[in-house]
Amino acid sequence: MCLSTAVKASNPDEILMEYVSSLSIDGDLITLVDLMGEKKIIRGTLTFADLTGAILKIDCK
Repeated sequence: MCLSTAVKASNPDEILMEYVSSLSIDGDLITLVDLMGEKKIIRGTLTFADLTGAILKIDCK
């Protein structure tokens, strides 16, 4: 199973969500869902996704 950590692109030390199991993008809305099914909707742009390194960087608006 591949779980990722979503962080702010401008500050990678600021974690938006851990254990992200899926994400969907609709325009500038990014929906993150974690392993337990918790959802978080963030307005921004996905700028980087490292699937083997388990990191997602999001430029938050």
